[in-house]
Amino acid sequence: EPARRTAAAPARQRMHPRAALVAIGAGALLVVLMWWQNTTGISGAGPWLTNAGRLTGLLAGYAIAIQLLLMARIPAVEHGIGADRLARWHSFGGRYTISLVIAHTVLIIWGYAVTGHQNVLRQTSDLLLNYPDVMMATASFGLFLMIGWVSVRRVRARLSYETWFHLHFYTYLAVALAFSHQFSTGADFINSLRNRVLWSLLYAVVGVLLLWYRFLLPIRVLARHRMRVVDVEKAGPGVVSITFAGDHLDELGAQPGQFFRWRFLTREHWWQSHPYSLSAPPHPQRLRITVKNLGDHSRDLQGIRPGTRVLAEGPYGAFTAHRRRRPKVLLLAGGVGITPLRALLESMPAKRGDLTLVYRANTAEEFLFRDELDHVATRRGARVLYLAGAPGGDQDPFVDRRLRQLVPGLASHDVFVCGPPGFTAAAIAAVKRGGVSPRFIHDEQFAF
Repeated sequence: EPARRTAAAPARQRMHPRAALVAIGAGALLVVLMWWQNTTGISGAGPWLTNAGRLTGLLAGYAIAIQLLLMARIPAVEHGIGADRLARWHSFGGRYTISLVIAHTVLIIWGYAVTGHQNVLRQTSDLLLNYPDVMMATASFGLFLMIGWVSVRRVRARLSYETWFHLHFYTYLAVALAFSHQFSTGADFINSLRNRVLWSLLYAVVGVLLLWYRFLLPIRVLARHRMRVVDVEKAGPGVVSITFAGDHLDELGAQPGQFFRWRFLTREHWWQSHPYSLSAPPHPQRLRITVKNLGDHSRDLQGIRPGTRVLAEGPYGAFTAHRRRRPKVLLLAGGVGITPLRALLESMPAKRGDLTLVYRANTAEEFLFRDELDHVATRRGARVLYLAGAPGGDQDPFVDRRLRQLVPGLASHDVFVCGPPGFTAAAIAAVKRGGVSPRFIHDEQFAF
């Protein structure tokens, strides 16, 4: 039974994760071939080290372009791969890129020093003073190290989202500083117009996509849809539901389970963009999110005023019904993680009896949308279980075989999970113990 009065989501192109990995791997292979074509016979330690530095430099330049492309918020990529998987790829790719940048620097200096029969410190000084654009490349190197450092989990946990987010804008400066260095001193580019054109084209395409999807498109959305806050309603202790109205919202193609990055255009918040999931199926004239007070931005939204203009970037994410492969579906929600699952409960096509929601919170007062959930469950013939209690207690569905007892035939379900990291990890482990294959388990988080 489909949801009523839900905005029709147009069919969207989605890039499959395997296709993306194959494309990235093929590009890396082409970079290696470019290096190979411009490499003559190598003999001696110095040339070996220098050519290894050339190759790691080329791969670092390619990896930087891929990193920017993955986070350009291209709809086909976001909808097919998913925000959480993209974030994991970006995190892994960042470590890989920084390692290549360091390796390139060390190998080039070392190789030149061995070839020139001088010590590493003197060779470093010579490169800085006598080679074009090396000073800019050095500044770029320092910026990449800084960005890598603030991305380390322990450091990142001490930073606010806004600080972490804005520090990452220095990536663009680092890329700009490094680009001219590649052309002025890179042996693969100095004597090859073809390579310069292809490399420039790679960065130009990435730059255009970034400019359009991250900067220009949001402005177009603001002007086209004219979104504003029309209602702020308390949904639970420290939790509010915010409803937006606007023009032509069906053109956004939002689907239940997806999220937007919301920018509230007030004096205090216009420069901040935060991700919040839709907590109800999208309507042609309305969208709704639900926000829990977790500090800073989310605390301020508890008192946001109706009439506030809003810029919404999206929709993003692949936590939607298109992932579903089986008739029976289990939704596992923890705390405020109910928000996207509440939208899926109402909208996901299912026969009566095929849809089950297990909702866990620490106390009964923390359950959100209880009246709405009960109403949807009655109308759709779905089953909703409310379990209140501390993790590990009698009401924890992830202890021992309890989940299999609560959900008969667990192994034959598609499972959608949303909640805090600890809840999600425990839920996925319990579902796997219950016999559900990982390919039928779906979760998505967008923590920075």
